[in-house]
Amino acid sequence: MLIIGCDYHPSGQQVFGIDTESGEVIADRWIAHTGTELEEFYGGLPAGTVVGVECSGNMLWFERRLAQYGHRLRLGDAAKIRSKETRKQKHDRRDAELIARLLREDQFPDLQWVPTLAERDQRQLLMHRHKLVRMRTQVKNQLQHIALNQGQQKKRQLWTKAGRELLESLPLEPWTARRRDDLLRWLDLLNRDCETLEREVERAAEARSEARLLMTHPGIGPVISLAFVLTIGSIERFQRSRELVSYLGLNPTEDSSGERRRLGGISKQGSSFMRLLLIQGAQTAVRGDEDLRRQYRRLASKKHRAVAKVMVARKLAVRMFWMLKTQRTHAELVRMRGSSSHPGVSKTEALSERPASPRIQPRG
Repeated sequence: MLIIGCDYHPSGQQVFGIDTESGEVIADRWIAHTGTELEEFYGGLPAGTVVGVECSGNMLWFERRLAQYGHRLRLGDAAKIRSKETRKQKHDRRDAELIARLLREDQFPDLQWVPTLAERDQRQLLMHRHKLVRMRTQVKNQLQHIALNQGQQKKRQLWTKAGRELLESLPLEPWTARRRDDLLRWLDLLNRDCETLEREVERAAEARSEARLLMTHPGIGPVISLAFVLTIGSIERFQRSRELVSYLGLNPTEDSSGERRRLGGISKQGSSFMRLLLIQGAQTAVRGDEDLRRQYRRLASKKHRAVAKVMVARKLAVRMFWMLKTQRTHAELVRMRGSSSHPGVSKTEALSERPASPRIQPRG
């Protein structure tokens, strides 16, 4: 069997190939993605060749190309692959050779879960909607700036029918008027496109039972529920909620030794997009859940509102974990809460989720 270690780059890739039966090196070269070099190399390999590569973005076309040739692609955890290299020297050839060696020794750290093409396409729906909403916010901010320069401070009232008539009637200089007209035209287009995407997100969320279950929690709508399901995959991958929190990067960084324990800010590993959505959902959840609102106010007065939002986002992730784990709605978990700090979690489970409490020292 042939195995290929591939160090992938957008412009090309370094490959290192080994015949597992004879131990012969069959390839050690750089392949550019322009021209026919890549087709000639992979097309000349026998079907069933194993190709290992670190998981990275912008390589969907490469996955499809290998599938056309009948090769098996194995995606690896980049951090775990790098940890296998003991020397500090790092270059493309060593990386490709390391991947090939791990494949040959059956130590290649495969990703636990890879979303399907349909799931990745739905991720693009969420990301496209997110980008358009941000563009719409930028357009609105510019229109607010124009109105303020004319002495009109309307805030949210600027987006009503009367506010629109006010914007259109402002006496402006030629280029300022041109800017105002262009921004209003773009705002109409973005409003139309955002509404269309919102309906598509709602339709996609309603089609998934996990997303419908998550939407029973206050502050969690179609966007957050669908993004959560598409980000974590099967909930069975996580044994405890702490594993999920760590996967989302909402756990604190730690630098501990012996009895001394130092905790820092959140690790911010994992999907930054999912963390942003959870923090946005936290601001809505505190208005619909009395328990979260009480904890938010307490921490906001003690620390800072930004810290409190992250705290609520983490609690939302934990609650969604248990909702999917137990297949119960938010209302059902609330009725089963009992003495646990998490709805739907027994006291024993809650204690197991709680970290140990050694002496915590501040940084510095």
